[in-house]
Amino acid sequence: MKNRQAQLRQGWELKRLGDVCVFGNGLWSGKKPPFQRVGVIRNTNFTNDGRLDDADIVYLEVEKSQFEKRKLQYGDIILEKSGGGPKQPVGRVIIFDKKEGDFSFSNFTSVIRISDPKIFDFNYLHRFLFFSYISGKTEKMQSYSTGIRNLKFDEYKNIVIPIPPLKEQQRIVSILDETFASIAKAKANAEQNLKNTKELFESYLHSVFANKGEGWVMVKLSELALNISDGDHMPPPKTKSGIPFITISNINKENYQIDFSDTFTVSQEYFQKLKKNRKPRKGDLLYTVTGSYGIPVLIETNKDFCFQRHIGLIRPKENINSKWLFYWVLSPQALAQANDKATGTAQKTVSLNVLRNFNVPKMTIIQQQSIVQKVDALSTECKKLKSIYQQKINDLEELKKSILQKAFNSEL
Repeated sequence: MKNRQAQLRQGWELKRLGDVCVFGNGLWSGKKPPFQRVGVIRNTNFTNDGRLDDADIVYLEVEKSQFEKRKLQYGDIILEKSGGGPKQPVGRVIIFDKKEGDFSFSNFTSVIRISDPKIFDFNYLHRFLFFSYISGKTEKMQSYSTGIRNLKFDEYKNIVIPIPPLKEQQRIVSILDETFASIAKAKANAEQNLKNTKELFESYLHSVFANKGEGWVMVKLSELALNISDGDHMPPPKTKSGIPFITISNINKENYQIDFSDTFTVSQEYFQKLKKNRKPRKGDLLYTVTGSYGIPVLIETNKDFCFQRHIGLIRPKENINSKWLFYWVLSPQALAQANDKATGTAQKTVSLNVLRNFNVPKMTIIQQQSIVQKVDALSTECKKLKSIYQQKINDLEELKKSILQKAFNSEL
């Protein structure tokens, strides 16, 4: 800490977060009257770019005495202390920017309130804590219990903050906001281009199957498949090593691939006892049937793995080109049928019976191959464009981190 202090500009100080702020635990609704109706900020109101999303703030009847101790004030920083996931660590922060209304924060969050606003600006603190999160610093402060990630509070309070004079804090915030506005605009343009590329591919795919070719007849999907089934309905016993077992969360809906990096495994014995139609092989298609339904995956290599019952397996007949069937299942026509027949409230499901009865154009193997060749060509070009736009988005995020680092190293 002394070495860092020596590197800072004159007038800057290093302080621990716990020495310049007070923390407050989140609100439980409680059961003792009198009650008061208040808006409660939850994890779902956090955006990944550090802003409060007030589109769906929940309003609850809570104990008045509990709320009085936890009423949010303008300029409070709300910290996500529990929740998160494999690709989203806890530690996100947002500013409470409302000057009117009664609001509190959930028990999965905490409030950080500056002890002396005359020497410390909440906007500056927020930008610093946001940088601590996106740079990965807070990711090392996590603990795990029953699948939930928790922030180690003692470690978080020991975060060291470089604090310049108040006017310098405000100048830094002004520069950051102006720069980030430009970055956000460039990022929005890249994201729109990414979206346009996806829509172009979907539009072409729709036209391919909408323009009926010579001799095409509509048949049920079951007529083109040797088998249409789902995964094992019994939860398998987990092992330390063995055969990967995938769930819907392992299927990437952006690139239609399986992510094997975050799966659990089952024993060889369990795998061997499975029916053949529950052991994917090269040329099979997987199709999500519950929740995020309608996402296909083409199995292009022979790899032993098994899958849950929320995923269907389509095994094409010999005269059916697997890549052609993949493109048809991916088409807007197939998705429209899924949307029309999906059932359920909390979680929509496309039953195996519905899947088997999808209307599919039957055509010759030569026509199938011709379609695959054309769609492959466009797919290759679209992937190149997606890679360019995604790299630009990644570069902009890295630029944001670089600017923040300069700001808090007194180099801005």
